[in-house]
Amino acid sequence: MRDVAIIGAGMTRFAKYPERGLKDLSHEAVNAALEAADLEKSALQIAVVGNAAAGLTTGQECIRAQVILRSMGIDKIPMVNTENACASSSTALQVAWLYVASGMYDVALALGVEKMYSADKSRAMSTFSAGVDVEELRQIMEQLKPPSEQKSGGESGAGRNRSLFMDIYAAGARAHMVKYGTTKEQFAKIAVKNHNNGSLNPHAQYRERYTVEEILDSPAVAEPLTRLMCAPIGDGAAAAVLVSADVARRHARTPVWIRGTALVSGSDTRSEDVGTAARAAEQALDMAGMTIGDINVMEVHDASAPAELLLYEDLGLCKTGEGGRLIDEGVTEIGGRIPVNTSGGLLAKGHPVGATGIAQAFEIWLQLRGLAGERQVAGARTGLTHNGGGMVRGEAAATTVHIYST
Repeated sequence: MRDVAIIGAGMTRFAKYPERGLKDLSHEAVNAALEAADLEKSALQIAVVGNAAAGLTTGQECIRAQVILRSMGIDKIPMVNTENACASSSTALQVAWLYVASGMYDVALALGVEKMYSADKSRAMSTFSAGVDVEELRQIMEQLKPPSEQKSGGESGAGRNRSLFMDIYAAGARAHMVKYGTTKEQFAKIAVKNHNNGSLNPHAQYRERYTVEEILDSPAVAEPLTRLMCAPIGDGAAAAVLVSADVARRHARTPVWIRGTALVSGSDTRSEDVGTAARAAEQALDMAGMTIGDINVMEVHDASAPAELLLYEDLGLCKTGEGGRLIDEGVTEIGGRIPVNTSGGLLAKGHPVGATGIAQAFEIWLQLRGLAGERQVAGARTGLTHNGGGMVRGEAAATTVHIYST
């Protein structure tokens, strides 16, 4: 396989855009990526577009890539659509990488885009409920009911006034608290960190800073989660231009190389301690010839604050049960030993699900080129992105991990 580099990347600010559609958002991100790569649209040889929920939120199905890109004058080339829940665009990134690494093409576009915001909140919530086995949906919702709803005996609020996935994360958080003594304050500290980082990111949906007390006092979602511990709904797009080494040498002063990539799905035969995140990270790091200790900065799938804490353990940043210690000691802060979610993560940057994976890659691309401004990690030369999507039988349905270096 050939070496593959990202030589240009771009994204919109993530936000609620009632008046902007998939095409408008995509055009901004693609044009920014091409400008950064110093390439014209005509240089693109293939495009891979990730989107999770347009069929439910906008009605556009089947030919999303072709509709979006044709409208901006990109045509004739092969176009591939990838749908893999929240991992849709990180999957698109891997597919684009594979086309270039195989030698089939020299220049590929990877794009992720999503329209999640709607005045009808139930429409957005329905997209998350579709990310599990829908034949088992009612049973899943009953099993995940937070204690307050179990006592009341009423129907679950999941899927109506909150994402079903917040119930999934809340259940995992409660179990971790019971087993390891993790506290609600430690989850809140992760939200404080990520909102602080997001305040430094012009592409972030929310740029406010909060204290631990403000995080804990925000409206309850599902015990122990409060609103500010959960990723918001929004819209946005992110794009990256991937090229072969020959093209990179001609067009980029500082190419960011994709050194390892893995896409895995869940399993009914997993051991308790080896889930999708651990397996994907092991495969990607193996391909890159690295260990987790070689990584300087990472973006992970913090759809909730507890999710990030559990990923510290799954990715090998600490032993199982010690995630709370990492946040207490500031290890994952900018300036810490291994900064995590310098962009603000999903909590502050936002989570238009089909755009998230490439938005993570955009942050690492900035960091490794020294262009992240106030949130720059000093001396960053290697990076990791982790992106999970969907849930089947208590485990992420799809998980990607990518490793990058300069």
